[in-house]
Amino acid sequence: MRKEPGFGYRVALLIGDALAIVLSFAFAYYYRINIDSRAFYFDAAIGDFIVSTVFLLPIWLIILSSLGLYSKKVLSRRGLQAWRLFIGSVLGIMAIISYDFFASSSIAHGSLFPVRTIALYALVFTFIALILERWIISCVRRALQRRNMGLIRTVIVGNSENTTQLLMGIFPESGFKVVGVVANNQYIPREWRKHKYPNLDIALKNLRPDAIIHTDSTNIEETNKAAVEHHALYYYSPSESSIITLSGNVEFIAATPIILVRATPLNGAARVYKRILDIILSVLLLIVAAIPMLIIFVIQKITDPKAPAIYRDTRLTRFNREFPLLKFRSIKQEYSGLTPEQAFTKIGKPELSEKYRRQGDYIKNDPRYTKFGKFLRNTSLDELPQIFNVLKGDISLIGPRALQPAELKNYGDRGLILSVKSGVSGLAQVSGRRNISFNERRALDIYYVQNWTPALDVQIFFRTIASILRRDGAK
Repeated sequence: MRKEPGFGYRVALLIGDALAIVLSFAFAYYYRINIDSRAFYFDAAIGDFIVSTVFLLPIWLIILSSLGLYSKKVLSRRGLQAWRLFIGSVLGIMAIISYDFFASSSIAHGSLFPVRTIALYALVFTFIALILERWIISCVRRALQRRNMGLIRTVIVGNSENTTQLLMGIFPESGFKVVGVVANNQYIPREWRKHKYPNLDIALKNLRPDAIIHTDSTNIEETNKAAVEHHALYYYSPSESSIITLSGNVEFIAATPIILVRATPLNGAARVYKRILDIILSVLLLIVAAIPMLIIFVIQKITDPKAPAIYRDTRLTRFNREFPLLKFRSIKQEYSGLTPEQAFTKIGKPELSEKYRRQGDYIKNDPRYTKFGKFLRNTSLDELPQIFNVLKGDISLIGPRALQPAELKNYGDRGLILSVKSGVSGLAQVSGRRNISFNERRALDIYYVQNWTPALDVQIFFRTIASILRRDGAK
């Protein structure tokens, strides 16, 4: 899942559409002033006009998106795409004219369109520019694909005629590049046998592909699990008898039906929206928390001047990436960097390790913590520096708990949990974190990954705030 099929292309279209619309409006204004021979009776202020256009740009882009102009089904049909671009241009102009009509009375410089011909010119120029811009981006994309750039590196698995058909029919223009195949020789054309691997594990280890296409009905669960574990896309190629019932979800590559089975709905545009929201909220939180963080830092240095106030702990996030998680230090310096088991052994109380894990990673009067550290954990103030991790992009505000590599070393579903970014707070943290076992917390994390929705994030966010106000910290 490191590569999302067509995601870069759709982002390029979004940026291209935005530029095309702004430039079209600017040219419409310029055309009316400098090329149209009819007299005009308004002050030419193209700079203000462009700024207003940029401000209203999201309205137009939302309309294009609602018409499906960034979906694969529409993008693959040129006639349908052109028609919807025309509809989108008309609706976009109408929306902006409507906004201008109701807002102009409260705007000091008056109407956005001093004469209506500018709106008409903008409609024509925008439609033409969108068609041209999308054609150029499409041509550039095909040129890059022919040079094997930006392709989804794919392993085909399965003993089926679909294996043969895919191997013979996948070309760069499809967006896929076959780098390996796991099948019997009878399904592999002679020229492809040099790319054969004895089993999927070896292929995944040697090739690190972006996607797996499974063409038969054997070992479906194991193959899907392997794809999740290696953060690869998993496609299943159904039999012909299944196509009718699955027609709404089926796409075709080399005339072969395939279905993309996602590990999580948090992908593509959803990841972009979530990242934008993380940036906005983390900036706001930093503004609010700046003074409390400074006070905590000063107290830390006063109470223990030789120890660092900020503790960095190696944790895991999306795609098994390690990163330094930032927290205000709450553990005594001599136990920093040690696992709970190592710390309790060093203290001389190794029997506390079992009790600590049995009680959900918590024991009353934990001897590892400083007095001020206990206060920080009770109030969850020790986690404030993680806002910097969110702003940097290491983690999200909401997501599965960021765990140490040792905690997930032998965990069977680690690939699923690590298919999304870890979070400062999550479903497990607001569901009685200290009253449930490690496995129950991981089950909640998996539920979050597989059932993510924006509404679920909002729910967890407000439940986190309520938990902090009730002082349900780590204790």
